[in-house]
Amino acid sequence: MSPRRHRRAAAPDRLDENRARFGGQSVEHGVDGEWYVRSISGGNAEKAYRCPGCDQLIQPGTAHLVAWPVHGEVDERRHWHTPCWRARGRRGPRARRR
Repeated sequence: MSPRRHRRAAAPDRLDENRARFGGQSVEHGVDGEWYVRSISGGNAEKAYRCPGCDQLIQPGTAHLVAWPVHGEVDERRHWHTPCWRARGRRGPRARRR
């Protein structure tokens, strides 16, 4: 009989605080290009943002998502209502506030 080998369990990966707070990000492909998309839970939504899909405010405490182009800059991030993001390919251009 061969001896037992006691293997130490792999150390868990260190938890990235931003990932834990804001969720993981994924890449979505659409007719408008490739986008990084990150979900924001209602508990972590601390500020009001204007959704580019409907031009309405996303109130603090509202779950939503942040999207930015894969080949873009960080300052191109936009906060969207989740249904507005999903419908962006079916909507026409909207008048924007100035």
